[in-house]
Amino acid sequence: MKIKVIGLFFILSTFNLSIQAQTQYYKYVDPFIGSEGGGNVVVGPTCPYGMVKPGPDCSRYANAGYRPDMKSPVLGFSQVHVSGTGGGAKYGNVSVMPFMGELASIKQTSLREDEKATLGYYSVILNKSNIKTELTASHKVAFYRFGFNAPGIRAVKLDAGEFLNEGGNISARETQHFVGSQIKIISDTEVCGYNRVRGGWNSGRAYTVYFHAVFDKPIKNFKTWKTDKLFADKKEQIETGEKTGALLSFGNDGATIQMKIGISFVSEERAKLNVETETPNWSFEEILTQTQQKWEKLLSRIEIDKNASDSYKKMFYTGMYHSMLMPVDRGDENPLWKSKNSTYDDFYAIWDTYRSSHPLITLIDPKRQADIVNGMLDIYQFDKFLPDARSGNSNGRTQGGSNAEILIADAYVKGLKGIDYKLALKAMLNDADVAPGGNEEQEGRGGLIDYNKLGYVSTDFVRAGTRTVEYSYNDFAIALVAKGLGENAIYQRFANQADNWKNLWRDYTSDGVTGFIWPKDAKGNWVDSIKCTSAKMLNTTIAFSPRYVNIGQCEDWWSGFLYEGTSWEYSLSIPHDIAGLIKLCGGAEAFKKRLDTFFDKGIYYVGNEPAFLTPLLYHWIGKPELSSDRILAIVKAKYNDSRKGIPGNDDSGAMSSWLAFHMMGIYPNAGQSYYLIHTPMLAESVIHLDNGKSFKIVAKNLSETNKYIKSAKLNKNEYSKSWIEHADIEAGGVLELEMSDKPLNWGTTDLPPSLRFK
Repeated sequence: MKIKVIGLFFILSTFNLSIQAQTQYYKYVDPFIGSEGGGNVVVGPTCPYGMVKPGPDCSRYANAGYRPDMKSPVLGFSQVHVSGTGGGAKYGNVSVMPFMGELASIKQTSLREDEKATLGYYSVILNKSNIKTELTASHKVAFYRFGFNAPGIRAVKLDAGEFLNEGGNISARETQHFVGSQIKIISDTEVCGYNRVRGGWNSGRAYTVYFHAVFDKPIKNFKTWKTDKLFADKKEQIETGEKTGALLSFGNDGATIQMKIGISFVSEERAKLNVETETPNWSFEEILTQTQQKWEKLLSRIEIDKNASDSYKKMFYTGMYHSMLMPVDRGDENPLWKSKNSTYDDFYAIWDTYRSSHPLITLIDPKRQADIVNGMLDIYQFDKFLPDARSGNSNGRTQGGSNAEILIADAYVKGLKGIDYKLALKAMLNDADVAPGGNEEQEGRGGLIDYNKLGYVSTDFVRAGTRTVEYSYNDFAIALVAKGLGENAIYQRFANQADNWKNLWRDYTSDGVTGFIWPKDAKGNWVDSIKCTSAKMLNTTIAFSPRYVNIGQCEDWWSGFLYEGTSWEYSLSIPHDIAGLIKLCGGAEAFKKRLDTFFDKGIYYVGNEPAFLTPLLYHWIGKPELSSDRILAIVKAKYNDSRKGIPGNDDSGAMSSWLAFHMMGIYPNAGQSYYLIHTPMLAESVIHLDNGKSFKIVAKNLSETNKYIKSAKLNKNEYSKSWIEHADIEAGGVLELEMSDKPLNWGTTDLPPSLRFK
């Protein structure tokens, strides 16, 4: 495919009108990238931030329902999924399955073949009866086309009681639990009902997925069921605490049956309205085209080098795509309260996405990010805390800090409009001053009383190291917003608390490097050992070390000193005060040795978010060329355009957005107003901004050998900084990087900001 390159400067409205004719970036999206190797991405179709995400369920315990092993049969196609997540699965509600034959069995599964997925489209052959099943989707409606390629009775199973990750024990952690379901055949072409479930990864309150299904052929015969008993004469199965569903027969005629199934979190009537307003006709291709155009409008905000390889184009645009699958925009589909703001759910979790996913959204779709922040403020006003993780209308699974503060600070310093920042500061202060009580994994700051009294979270609380380090950064964010709003007393308090991470810094030496985040008890004593709490290692004690990582063997997964990481990783994760970190580490040379040891000894892992910024820390010692070396090596080793092309869980687009930024050669320090500049993988990138301007990044003479920035110009003026402000990008223009086979003096003197409150 050849893509016409659009001129750099133009009026945005004209650009949008000509998108379809001039660009087809959506064709470079491969939904299968990250579907193997633990990426856990959803492979089915969806709109940007779409509420409905239909797709094949090949395992009831897979996070997105999908299994790449073709020996795993399709159990059905459910309508709601998450993408890229770890932990226990959520959703997988309301399952559909075409089949052939008499309405004799509730169980209907099939092996698959000839599986295809492109943006907005998924298809597969169910080889049990040679049924081609095709899916596309609008924002709240899944559209199915079933092609029956053999003679016999055409039928569809509609399971109102199905969902993923069902737990047998009601107290089982992270599993979902059935509450109720209902189904009703309301005409010869319509079926409605709901599925009510609670629990899942965030241990949330019960949520209800209502549905309204419409067929383009009349139902000739039917049977409904409750639990495992079929009924030939009952059009409705009301809720009695048992699972319900229907088998629908369409007779022997017609090679194709189409079905539209709208969902709602509010009511069956709303699900029906969603079908009528979003998919008023029966054109599968029209809905597919509309979905492609919605994505094209966003993907085309960044135009990359036309001469880049197809592999790079697939990696880049799939990375952008994955970054806009979650959180989910429910519009006015909020069953808990009424609001003037759009409702957003499935922050799964902000701990994963604040570092790169939300900054990417801010760059290409700032109004959307403002809406997301306003949605979070709505949650604060109703649930009394900002979310750090939220799904199914419930806050839950706060992993470390109260990182909604970083999203608010990021929006503030980048000038996002339409946000009540005084209300936002009030919400941030609530996190900092009000102990959540009860389940401290639900929301707020666990161990807060300790933190505010001692200046750190002691070993009396789980994840004490993670919490202390992240609360310090969260406090920096509060101070930053408070100063901007003229709240000087608040600013002074939290500017001081931004240093609290130092209270857990111990001069301990490991691998020739001194200084690590270390456990400390409430009396101020260092703690050198861990008492195991798991059943198989109960009453055992093991030594704590900078390389120790809790993998659930000695301790419960959520009960270690550090969450998903080692002290090596967290001791380098001080994004607001890297200059202070370098000083504690013994200065620039000692810090370089520390970074080299971290990477060369294989301690670093890009799939762990606290280490996202670490490859760029060389910038703060005036050696941005070493940052570039590390980043290029990481991408080469861990990313590609295959189905295993993402390192570990995609984490709601976190891994993908990290890649997209680095391919352009810039990377945000989230919650702050600048981006670090390093060697791009693309010779040219053009960011088409929401204000109608464009910002172009050009790497002249870029090659495998010419991989170092020799000099830079911003709008034809010499530019010595290894970082650039968001405001400079917003102003439009050109950042020109002159590449060479060896580094010179660029970026060596004007170091990136550290502990800057503006």
